[in-house]
Amino acid sequence: MEKIFLETIGAHQRIIFKVSRMYRNTPEDQQDLFQEIVYQLWRAFPGFRNESKITTWIYRIALNTAMASYRKQRPPISLSEHPPDLADASDTISEREEWLFRALRTLSESERALISLYLEDYSYAEIASVTGISENYVGVKLNRIKEKLKTLSNSQK
Repeated sequence: MEKIFLETIGAHQRIIFKVSRMYRNTPEDQQDLFQEIVYQLWRAFPGFRNESKITTWIYRIALNTAMASYRKQRPPISLSEHPPDLADASDTISEREEWLFRALRTLSESERALISLYLEDYSYAEIASVTGISENYVGVKLNRIKEKLKTLSNSQK
C-alpha cells in the first residue's frame, strides 16, 4: 500500500504544490502545508473507494487541510522512501504565475478552493462535489471571483 501511495503522490504532487502555494505565503509555510497534506492523504488513503477520480479526492483533502488551522501537536511521520521533491516544481514558476498566486492569495479561502478547481478544468458538477455547494452556486461564485481578479489585474496595469 505504501508503494502505491508514494506513486500516487509522485504523480499528483503538482496539485499539492499548487494548493500549498495558494494558501501559504512563505516557502517554509508552503513546505509545512505540503507535508501536512501528504500526511492527511496518507491517513485517508486506506479509505479511498474509487468513487471519484483520484485527483478530485486529493483536491478535497488538500483544500480541507489548507483551510484548517495548524495543529500544535503533529505525530512523527516516517516513510521508507523520500517524499517528492518540492524544489523541482518551484523552479518552473514564471513571473506571471507568481503574480497569479499572489492575486489568488487575496481571495477568501473558499474562493481559492473554487478557482483552483476551475483552473484545473474541473466541471461545475465536480467542483460542487468537492466543495459541497450546488452547481448553480459554483457558477455564481466563479463569476464573482473572475470579476475580482479582473479588477485586480486592471489595477496592476
